[in-house]
Amino acid sequence: MSSGVPILTLNNGVKIPAIGLGGWGGLSAEERAAAKGWFLTGLQAGYRHIDVAQMYGTEESLGKAIRESGIPREEIFVTTKLPWNHHSRVAQSFQESLNNLGLDYVDLYLVHWPQRVVLEEGNDFPKHPDGSIKTVESPSFNEVWADVEKLLDTGKVRAIGVSNFSVKTLETLLATAKVVPAVNQVELHPYLAQPDLVEYCKKKGILITAYTPTGYQNVLTDPTITELAGKYGVSPAQIVLAWHVARGGSACPKSSNVERQKQNINLPTLDASDVARVTALDKGQRLCNKPDENGRVWGVSVEELGW
Repeated sequence: MSSGVPILTLNNGVKIPAIGLGGWGGLSAEERAAAKGWFLTGLQAGYRHIDVAQMYGTEESLGKAIRESGIPREEIFVTTKLPWNHHSRVAQSFQESLNNLGLDYVDLYLVHWPQRVVLEEGNDFPKHPDGSIKTVESPSFNEVWADVEKLLDTGKVRAIGVSNFSVKTLETLLATAKVVPAVNQVELHPYLAQPDLVEYCKKKGILITAYTPTGYQNVLTDPTITELAGKYGVSPAQIVLAWHVARGGSACPKSSNVERQKQNINLPTLDASDVARVTALDKGQRLCNKPDENGRVWGVSVEELGW
């Protein structure tokens, strides 16, 4: 019945558990500090892949949970990300993340967004008077990636990748990249199956990792998903996560609930026909980072993003 959590191999040989625990911790300092508790229950439940970001404010909480867990560091796959406003200070930002985590190295370091945002002290969302995010043209994300590539020489990161990149932005990146990203973390769920991006990344040897992988209640209450949950005797979330695994990708669901944490790493193996039924739910619908009324996402147009 259960397939457990498959271990996938990145393009540089590094192993990564297919299901990770998403580390978004909310916006308040209290919520972010409280993440230590559910990181710890996740580790105790069996998660060995935790996904955070400097912009989430939960790196410190994860480091504390790892130390408190007693689990050897080398058994835990840790992902964190370069903030979109640290484009001109990659090495310093990376070291800040290590300091926050209290770790000597991370397993995967991602460029969080292709756009570069103005650095304003204490403000990750600097805005123009009209409310739009202040972005900058220089340096290009190709130049940012070149600085991220240099981190591999430090021995403090095992793999590097990107997040929120499309076929269009990956093509631009790969024109100058010396290292092909190991991972591209994007919004991906049955309502946003992204078949073209999945196929492109597969050809390039880039693992797709899904955020918002279960698609919130929009997807979890879909009649096809609930029907399959009944058929397999599992939760709707387990069906969707099993679909991600069946497609050969990885996913990082966020849950602070102990029982759901346990369910999310105890997955059924779906029949191929059922995988196809879930894939057929695709609507090209973004639920997390949706374009605004001007067709822009965090300061840039969907055309620039290639979305």
